Amino acid sequence: MRTQLDEAKAGIVTDAMRRAVEGEPVTAEQLRDLIAKGHAVLPKNRHHEFATVRAIGRGLRTKVNANLGASGECADMTVERRKLAAAIRAGADSVMDLSTGGDLEALRAMYLQEAGTMVGTVPIYAVATDMVRRGVPLEKMDPDDLFSGIETQCRQGVDYITVHCGVTRASAKKLEYFQRIMPCVSRGGSILLSWMRRNHKENPLYEDFDTLLDIAHAHDVTLSLGDGFRPGAIADAIDGPQIEELLVLAELAQRARDKGVQVMIEGPGHVPLEHIQSHVHLEKKLCDGAPFYVLGPLPTDIAAGYDHITAAIGGALAGAAGADFLCYVTPAEHLRLPDEDDVYQGVMAARIAAHVADLAKGIPQALAQDRAMSQCRRTLDWEGMVTAALDPELVKRRLHVTEDRQGCTMCGKLCAVKLSVSAMG
Repeated sequence: MRTQLDEAKAGIVTDAMRRAVEGEPVTAEQLRDLIAKGHAVLPKNRHHEFATVRAIGRGLRTKVNANLGASGECADMTVERRKLAAAIRAGADSVMDLSTGGDLEALRAMYLQEAGTMVGTVPIYAVATDMVRRGVPLEKMDPDDLFSGIETQCRQGVDYITVHCGVTRASAKKLEYFQRIMPCVSRGGSILLSWMRRNHKENPLYEDFDTLLDIAHAHDVTLSLGDGFRPGAIADAIDGPQIEELLVLAELAQRARDKGVQVMIEGPGHVPLEHIQSHVHLEKKLCDGAPFYVLGPLPTDIAAGYDHITAAIGGALAGAAGADFLCYVTPAEHLRLPDEDDVYQGVMAARIAAHVADLAKGIPQALAQDRAMSQCRRTLDWEGMVTAALDPELVKRRLHVTEDRQGCTMCGKLCAVKLSVSAMG
C-alpha cells in the first residue's frame, strides 16, 4: 500500500490532505507538493481514524505536542485520562504516549481511541520497561525484540514514532572529546548508548535502518528522528555529539524519503537564546527543509518550576526562525511527573509561543486573530475579548469590569482606550 508521501509524489491529493488544510493558509494541492518535497509531513497511520488531522511543516501553522504517559512510580489510567482531556481542552495538536509504567498496551489504546488527533510514541520505552519488569539487564536487549516492539505499536495505530537512529558509535565517540556536564539526557538515547558500549556493537536502529523503513512504510508511520544527544544543559549546547548526530539524521532523512516514508527531525532541549535561530537554520539547510520538532528549547537552566515559561520563550524564537512543531514543557519539567494542571499550563504556554511564531511567519489566520482582539479592546467589547482570547475560560474568570462597563478595575474612569477614542471623535 502507498503512503501519504507516495501519493504526494504521484501527484495525488488524498482525503487526509484535504482534511489537514482546514484552518491553514495553503490549499490541499499546495500541501501535497510540500509533502512530496519532504517539507511537510502528515502523520496518520493507515490503521488510525481520528477527527482532527494535522500537517506539520513549511508554510503551515506551528503545531504543539503534549507529552503524556504513566511512569513506574505513578501509573493510573484515570489520571492519564484526565491529563489527556486537559491537553485536548488546552488545544494540543498532538499527544505522545511516553508511558513506562502501568498497562502499556491499554494506555496506548486509550490515547489512540480518545485523543481525537495524532498520537506518537517512543517504542524503545515499552521494550525497556518490559525488560526491567522481567529483571533482564538493558544491555541484553535483542535488536529483534526492538523491531518487533516497533512493529507492534505501528500495527496498533501509532501515527509517528521517535527513533534515536543518530546515536551511533561515531557520534558517541564525540563524548570522549567534548566534556559535557550531562552526557545524555535522552532516555531512548541513553538506553542505546549503554547497549552499544556494553556490547561493542552499532546502534541497530542505524545499522538496520532499512528494516525500520519497511515497517514504517507498511503502516504509513512518520519517523521522528530523535535527538539522543540533545543538550541537557546550556553549557553543553552546540557541541560535537549534537552536530555529529544531526549530520547522521540528515542522511537518514533522505533515505526515508527515497523509500516513501515521511520524516521529521527532532531538535535540541537547552540552547542559549542567541544560538536558537542559527540552529534552526542549520537543521533546515542540512536536512533539506525537513520539518523541525523542538523540545522547548530552554534558554536557561535555572527556572525549575517555571520551565513552561522558559520553553515558551525559546519556542517562540525557534518557531519564528522556522521550527514547525513545538513539544511543550510543563512546570513539572525536571521535578516530577506532570499532573493535569501542569499539562494544561504547558500546552497553553506552547500555544502562545506557536502563535507568536505564526505572527512572525506572517500566517494570515494568526494576524487576523490579533486584529480581532485589538478591535474588541478599542470598542471595550468585553464579550468579544473573551471570545478572541487564547484561553477564553481564564479571561472570563479574571475579567472584572466597572459597573458602567466602560473600563476594567485596572483604570476605571481613567481608561486610556475610552479617553483616547472619545478625544478622537
